Amino acid sequence: MAVFVLDKRKKPLMPCSEKRARLLLERGRARVHRMVPFTIRLVDRLQEDSVLQPVRLKLDPGSKTTGLALVREKEMVDASTGEALRKAVVLMLLELRHRGHAIRDALTQRRAFRRRRRGNLRYRPARFANRTKPEGWLAPSLRHRVDTTTAWVNRLRRWVPVSALSTMLHRFDTQALQNPEISGAEYQRGELFGYEVREYLLEKWGRKCAYCDAEHAPLTIDHIHPKSAGGSDRVSNLTLACFPCNQRKSNRDVAEFLAHDPKRLARIESVRKAPLKDAAAVNSTRWALWRDLVSTGLDVEVGSGGRTKWNRARFSVPKANCLDAACVGHVDGLERWQQPVLCIKATGRGSYQRTRLTKHGFPRGYLTRSKSAFGFQTGDMVRAVVTQGKRVGTYLGRVAIRASGSFNIQTGNGLVQHIHHRFCKLVQRGDGYGYHWSLLHPALNHGVAEAGRN
Repeated sequence: MAVFVLDKRKKPLMPCSEKRARLLLERGRARVHRMVPFTIRLVDRLQEDSVLQPVRLKLDPGSKTTGLALVREKEMVDASTGEALRKAVVLMLLELRHRGHAIRDALTQRRAFRRRRRGNLRYRPARFANRTKPEGWLAPSLRHRVDTTTAWVNRLRRWVPVSALSTMLHRFDTQALQNPEISGAEYQRGELFGYEVREYLLEKWGRKCAYCDAEHAPLTIDHIHPKSAGGSDRVSNLTLACFPCNQRKSNRDVAEFLAHDPKRLARIESVRKAPLKDAAAVNSTRWALWRDLVSTGLDVEVGSGGRTKWNRARFSVPKANCLDAACVGHVDGLERWQQPVLCIKATGRGSYQRTRLTKHGFPRGYLTRSKSAFGFQTGDMVRAVVTQGKRVGTYLGRVAIRASGSFNIQTGNGLVQHIHHRFCKLVQRGDGYGYHWSLLHPALNHGVAEAGRN
């Protein structure tokens, strides 16, 4: 794992290894600038006195999770062909988890409360017709996905000398996904249509067999209701099956094949009817994110989903959002991708609404007007060294404050309640995100255990 390095004027330098960062701190040549992601600041060097290498930030935008990869590019020449090759050395892998669904649910609830108050309690004419939406307007849940991704691009640029960007420009044709047999010049589908359907099914069914949950095995596309019995080629009638299950099912209907397993049958029926909200969210935000990336002034490389999957297959890299990001665009080799991932979860900066409501929309309680207590705010990362009482020990995590001074701390091992504020020491101010390190893949174990969640 790389450690970010700043010069004494807080300008980014090339990341270094953990060992080198430890030596710099022990010798007094550096100070801790930030805990997560761990960043040090040198006290005796300027950016002008250092050699910077080309660093590229790659993105794989998604509806729920966006993958990011910081890579150092190496230019090499193939001795046999004389062709210039561009290899990528992974410096850090990150996954940003959005909270667009939570924002959507909160706005839906607020709209319902307001509608009930207007209709049952008092009359006020609706004002939706008085407002106009600006060009390029996005719903708050969609704008959140663009803003958080752009914010982390700008953050990483402050900590790492990023010289170029790469992103995947997704495009899911929801009409064609719902109706592959659409007529009219075949909807100008092109040669990648079959691939897009298969990739969509892989995402929809979790890249495992729908009938036996087999993973990391060759998967075939199966008709839930067979075509011989009147089933269609619509995506809602397609699923993934391993070869043995596909052979056993043959041309039987899924209800007959899974008559002995009603729970799995019900799950398949619920998944196959799932809406295309995630695909629509990616379609709506892809150009807004691209415009934000271009506005940075850096060179922006755009890759397709087909090229990303091809790169991942030829490098034998497992499926993950962050590794998809590392494989975006033109890359002839990928090194040092077997490393833990920094998972970043958007948690928000607290609630603007200070009144808690019942399910009918009436007040049931009020939050304090001040969001801080005893020098702490909810979301701060703290270290609590408890020396007395029932909870003696050391805890590291995100704190939830109370005006009484009895705090809760969310650690990697769970929630610890009723920790007095005098035992807590601030490690890092809350910035609207929660962090934890996780292993890249269950089959890979590099000696890095699941780190504490905070």
